[in-house]
Amino acid sequence: MKAIKHFLVLLIGLIVFVSGCSQEAEKSKEPADKAKTAETKPAKDEKANEDQEKEEPKEELAVEPLPTTYQELEALSQGPYHDLNYDLTEENQQMFLETFKELPDVSGTPSEKELDLFYSEVLKMVQKDYKGPEEAIKRLKFQSIGSPEMKDTRYQFKENLNLEIILDASGSMAQEVNGKVKMDAAKDAINQFVQKLPKDAKVGIRVYGHKGSNADSDKQLSCSSSEIMYPISSFDSGKFQSSLDKIKPTGWTPIGLALNEAKKDLSQFDGATNTNIVYLVSDGVSTCEDNPVEAAKSLFGSNIKPIINVIGFDIDNEGQKQLKEIAAATEGIYTSVADESELSDELSQINQLAESWDEWKKKGMQSIDLKKVQNSLDIFVYITREEVKSQKEKDLINHVAFVLWQNEMMTAESRVYIEEKNREYHDWIDSEILKFKEELHTLNEMNYSEAIKSLEEKYQQNSQ
Repeated sequence: MKAIKHFLVLLIGLIVFVSGCSQEAEKSKEPADKAKTAETKPAKDEKANEDQEKEEPKEELAVEPLPTTYQELEALSQGPYHDLNYDLTEENQQMFLETFKELPDVSGTPSEKELDLFYSEVLKMVQKDYKGPEEAIKRLKFQSIGSPEMKDTRYQFKENLNLEIILDASGSMAQEVNGKVKMDAAKDAINQFVQKLPKDAKVGIRVYGHKGSNADSDKQLSCSSSEIMYPISSFDSGKFQSSLDKIKPTGWTPIGLALNEAKKDLSQFDGATNTNIVYLVSDGVSTCEDNPVEAAKSLFGSNIKPIINVIGFDIDNEGQKQLKEIAAATEGIYTSVADESELSDELSQINQLAESWDEWKKKGMQSIDLKKVQNSLDIFVYITREEVKSQKEKDLINHVAFVLWQNEMMTAESRVYIEEKNREYHDWIDSEILKFKEELHTLNEMNYSEAIKSLEEKYQQNSQ
């Protein structure tokens, strides 16, 4: 009996011991489970945050508005690929893809906002250099030189007419345009122009950047090089041709230096008795530290009182921007020309002016009736050039869209959207050109001062 009691006591003790161990094990297990739960919970929260971030709306795209007036259109900078040629050859298609590879990606299913941004960016790259009211005002002022109604004395005919051409002779003028070296094209256009000048007009030619080379080691030499090749004097065909033959394109581009030296060339021709005209011809930006805009201002504000016009010859966007600043600082005309033919057309404006001056001289310096606005401004040519720019710009953008679609970088739906937007935009440009054409024809019946006043009043009103 004692043995049985003893056995029961041992059995109860064993049960209590096992039970206690089990509870301890549960207690020790509980923190581990809680820790495990604590470890997994942040992971769930993190995933939730990621999902939330995915659901947040995308940042609003900033799309620059298209111009709404001709003045705004005229103010746009010419794009770096405004004159890009294109055809359907495989080589040309690859060139297109390389040229426009930095455009926004629209290969998937872009929103209209994303397509608008795409259109804005491609337009910047191919933007044409439109000429609107401001350009017309400047040309009218230039063509009205000699009119007794012009109050600014620099636009009045004087006893003497002096012309100086400042010609770029930097290394880039050795490049070809339309199969002809740019310097040769410039020389031929200039020679053709001077041959038609009246015998009493004086002409001079100055070059810059014609020494050394365009290597860094020659920069100092080249940036200090500008020379009067034909001093301002009556035209002598043999001597002038000999001067042109000596010009070789080699170095850097010291435009500021050339303008400062031109001021010295013309210093003997006071604006009180001389009508002085300067044409700066360059194919690029100044590559020397010579502040060409300030140099132009100094020449313009001197007692020489010159009229200063600027020609960009086969020029890039950066160079065009600086040359436009020079023209703006001197209230002159800036013109981009692509080849010899266009350069000749621009220089012919001086021939027309010189003919009027010669007539004025022959009539004893009495007031003469100047040609109608249309005869000088040549409305048909002026407007046609604008219309051609619009059509070429439109076609180029459509071709970009076609190439991207053909290479599966744009869907058919996106291409339709871009081409429709392109059509609407250029329909608007064409309508503005037509309005301007009608306005110029109305001005044709006015005299120069009335025409200029009418354009200035409307331009200022639209600019406010």
